[in-house]
Amino acid sequence: MKPSLPRGTRDYSPEMMLRRNYIIDTIKSVFKKFGFMPLETPAMENLSVLMGKYGEEGDQLLYKILNSGDFLSKTRAEDAANGSKTFALKIAEKGLRYDLTVPFARYVVMNQNSISYPFKRYQIQPVWRGDAPQRGRYREFYQCDADVVGTSSLLCEAEIILMMNEVLQKLQLNKPNAYQIKINNRKILAGIAEIGGVLGKETDLCVAIDKLDKIGEENVIQELKERGFSDVAIEKIKPIFAFNTTTNNNLDKINFLKNFLKTSQTGLQGISEIEKVFEYVENFTDKSAEENNVALDITLARGLSYYTGAIFEVKVQNTAIGSISGGGRYDDLTGSFGLKDVAGVGFSFGLDRIYDVLEEFELFPAQDGASTQILIANFEAEAEKYALKTLKKLRDAGINAEIYPQTLKLEKQLKYANAKKIPFMLMIGLDETQSNILTFKDMNARTQEKLRIEEIILKFV
Repeated sequence: MKPSLPRGTRDYSPEMMLRRNYIIDTIKSVFKKFGFMPLETPAMENLSVLMGKYGEEGDQLLYKILNSGDFLSKTRAEDAANGSKTFALKIAEKGLRYDLTVPFARYVVMNQNSISYPFKRYQIQPVWRGDAPQRGRYREFYQCDADVVGTSSLLCEAEIILMMNEVLQKLQLNKPNAYQIKINNRKILAGIAEIGGVLGKETDLCVAIDKLDKIGEENVIQELKERGFSDVAIEKIKPIFAFNTTTNNNLDKINFLKNFLKTSQTGLQGISEIEKVFEYVENFTDKSAEENNVALDITLARGLSYYTGAIFEVKVQNTAIGSISGGGRYDDLTGSFGLKDVAGVGFSFGLDRIYDVLEEFELFPAQDGASTQILIANFEAEAEKYALKTLKKLRDAGINAEIYPQTLKLEKQLKYANAKKIPFMLMIGLDETQSNILTFKDMNARTQEKLRIEEIILKFV
């Protein structure tokens, strides 16, 4: 059979890996700068950990792993008749992780007595979702998470904004209006539901309006009707759709919400939290929220059901690729695992989407692509023993070096060095072994000189 990849996945060539590592190293440096520690969790989790944490749509996208052995042995004929969701739980006890936040919450609960709070961790690992593959959307992709648990301070939200900005600036997305950090608060959305007279249906409201920028107002209204919202309720909440697009001024939006939600205590609390985050950001940077690329988006909802306060999303302008970062506050995510009242907030960068954006805008820095700094040519069998000792000296000095593994014509070895973008070569023949003077070739300048190994090493120290 002709080999192929599963849809929604892709290979990464050495050149692509160098670019990915550039992104990862940039993100990791900022996470560490802000005091976050590294963590990893297994690729698979028990379905009891994953199910019910991502809303009804998320549960459908979970990749479930068939039980080992005879996975049908514990099922009955009527199990299949109860539907795929019930039947799946009979034959699968584990699943691939959907994100890094829920496994992190599970980790916190299991290690609660050995953790010092507030606990700040970063995690860079792949996740899997059974989504429809398209540009910027994959079934296997990397997330770069940073979360802090054990504090409800809104300083954490402000620092998330600072980290988002610093990472994107370092990745050269530093032109004016190149990207926008959108922020909202789930309490504001709960207040909107209260004003609409649909208290208790916040999840349905969030799932629908989170699609506003993708499917448009008319389709969102249709979905709300399908979810049981009356015409009267929809008419009450419609003003937020229009107002959100009429101004980019955060203060205007806040004043609008204060009036719109004046009878909702929950909604007003959400507004107060947004104002406090903006105040912290300004205190950190001496710049307004707008100058820090932050915009209040009244319709931002994010579909994950565990968010309770601030929610974030980052979108790059002038590209069809969706959000490249998102997150929010989850004040009781660990509660589903038996540990109540552990507040947390975090966010994630989508590594693969950032890669696609930087590639589209040609923002990757020029890289030589070489991991090897010096290649020792191997064209005289009698000189090989001397060459191996020279190779050890180079490596002991911390220089990335290799020897061509077989004796071939020099032309083929030069071609190999050029293909790998190796910047320097050492030619060691019988003359060199007797004189200890080696031929050092600069592959880029196309020059060469005669040097002792100690002189060559000094060029790299």
